[in-house]
Amino acid sequence: MTKRRAWIWAGLWLAMVGVGMLWGNGPAAASEDTLPGGTIAPPGTTVYLPLVSQPLVTPPLAYVSVPVEGPPTDRSAATSPDLNLTVRGWVDAAAYLGLVNYNGDSDENAPQLDSLFQPARLPVFASTHQVYDWNWECNQPDGCRGELISKYGVTLLGMATVPGEPISIPRRNPQIYAGGFKAMVLYADEERLTLVYTRNDTPARGYLIHLEDLIVNPGLVDLFRQLDAAGRGHLPALRNGEIIGVARGSVLKVATRDTGEFLDPRACKDWWVDYRAQCTVQLRRPD
Repeated sequence: MTKRRAWIWAGLWLAMVGVGMLWGNGPAAASEDTLPGGTIAPPGTTVYLPLVSQPLVTPPLAYVSVPVEGPPTDRSAATSPDLNLTVRGWVDAAAYLGLVNYNGDSDENAPQLDSLFQPARLPVFASTHQVYDWNWECNQPDGCRGELISKYGVTLLGMATVPGEPISIPRRNPQIYAGGFKAMVLYADEERLTLVYTRNDTPARGYLIHLEDLIVNPGLVDLFRQLDAAGRGHLPALRNGEIIGVARGSVLKVATRDTGEFLDPRACKDWWVDYRAQCTVQLRRPD
């Protein structure tokens, strides 16, 4: 009797498995027949689903503004070749991917690029580029793109980053406004930022930094656009260590300027003073 029951239960189990197999094959084939061109794969087909990459989400932070000294810029920030670096554009350059040293004076109060990262570091230099000059004499008053800036072999530097890592402003000691504010935003959109280390709405005075290929914090972009639309009497201001966004990909680009002139962002005597012992390549400063 016990053996007979065992055989009965085994037979029932096999029957259920068979029904399940028929059920699994049946509807899929029927659906394929009733929906020509549909998305249901026929039985036995291996389906490859694409990997969907979720965009980095950065919650908005709160920022404040300071009053601008002097008149506002006389042109749209988004189309200004002095404020939006993409208006000028740039090309790749085959140059040394490391720190370089130039003869000449050094300013200990120049913005230090290692503090873009937290903690501060000397990043791997991933790419070098040359920015275009701007010819203000043609097509006045807007001007037009000129030749490549050739005084320095590199005027835009790509630095290796980890996607999503926080990015801060390059630190500087002197403050531009009470409360520890060091820099002011002249232009901001979702992927780029232009900072000046004065309260003047122009690149012609003091140090200026262009940052490309980052995700600028939406709170900073929103505040800039509000103040820009209101006439630029005030603009966003930032302190050392304040987060301005996160790395968008594996490379963050930076351009450095002093009183309007584009300089070499690899120069350790200016932008990497804590790493001067690692400067083994000596270059002659252009006249």
